[in-house]
Amino acid sequence: MSKTNISTAPLFETFTSKNLTLENRTVMAPMTRGFSPDGVPGENVAAYYRRRAENGVGLIITEGTGVNHPASVSGVSIPVFYGEKALDGWANVVKEVHQAGGKIVPQLWHVGMTRKDGDLPNKEAQPVGPSGLSLDGEQLTEPLTENEIAELVEAYAQAAADAKRLGFDGIELHGAHGYLIDQFSWEKTNQRTDRYGGDIISRTRFAVEIIEACRSAVGPDFPIIFRFSQWKMSDYQAKLATTPFELESFLQPLLKAGVDIFHCSTRRFWEPEFEGSDLNLAGWTKKLTGRPVIAVGSVGLDGEFTSFSGANTTSLDGLIQKLDEDEFDLVAIGRSLLMDPEWVKKVRDGKIQDLLPFNKEALQTLH
Repeated sequence: MSKTNISTAPLFETFTSKNLTLENRTVMAPMTRGFSPDGVPGENVAAYYRRRAENGVGLIITEGTGVNHPASVSGVSIPVFYGEKALDGWANVVKEVHQAGGKIVPQLWHVGMTRKDGDLPNKEAQPVGPSGLSLDGEQLTEPLTENEIAELVEAYAQAAADAKRLGFDGIELHGAHGYLIDQFSWEKTNQRTDRYGGDIISRTRFAVEIIEACRSAVGPDFPIIFRFSQWKMSDYQAKLATTPFELESFLQPLLKAGVDIFHCSTRRFWEPEFEGSDLNLAGWTKKLTGRPVIAVGSVGLDGEFTSFSGANTTSLDGLIQKLDEDEFDLVAIGRSLLMDPEWVKKVRDGKIQDLLPFNKEALQTLH
């Protein structure tokens, strides 16, 4: 690992926004683990998140959790956010994290057209999407009707209300990576000609209705984080917005609907988003909206996310410099925290040399 020459102090400054205060600027990025049989997070999942809270993570964002719709997830061990058993499991997760002094939000998720016919837990449920198109543009199902869209919006709102009732510290809406909300936002998968399709502003309508419904369900003071990305799981070069103007057109409706914090998903946090500026996606989002932003992408590692391949540790200097220059407000750590529950504590204590490289074998267990 390269020697770190820049103080990590900016990473450990208190973060305060309108409705959220964190002890430091570190965030655990949402990462699907698949250790929740029948969609129910057990004691092992609660202990997994508690370990990160005990070791100083400022905010934990859970792995994606399926909203109440039969096609929301693909896999019998992916957690869901509905039903008495699953919600009781999440209540225990919240209790454990709070007892350890941490803060936690659930990521509310629907996989949309990335689901395959026959996938568990509801193998009879067909995938759903704005136009019934796969991420490759193949027609697989009929487009969602407006009544079906309204039901999906309500499912998100109910999950948000349940999150508040269970004592979570906010919610994150997963609008990235080619999943359902992002499928409405992306021109390739949204070919609708009604009010949910059209130009980049019109394509935000589904997300806007979800944000507004969630805001109505939780009130004005409960944090809503919105995660978005340019890239898709099927296409790392995909773009929602090719210019700052297009990005602003996409972001402004979401901002007005009630987003408090934008989580800007990139594969490499150090890469500029547009020519002529060193700002990354988070930096541009902060500039265009004035809202706090979370940056993410291969933090502390020398290899980007590619099917969770291995990666070695690397200097944090570039990250700290961007944070200190106020390009972004919070830093989401993914694979590094997956590998090492003590990552934040080690960095805080100046033990950079003890950080662990990422080994994909770590995915086989919760630790």
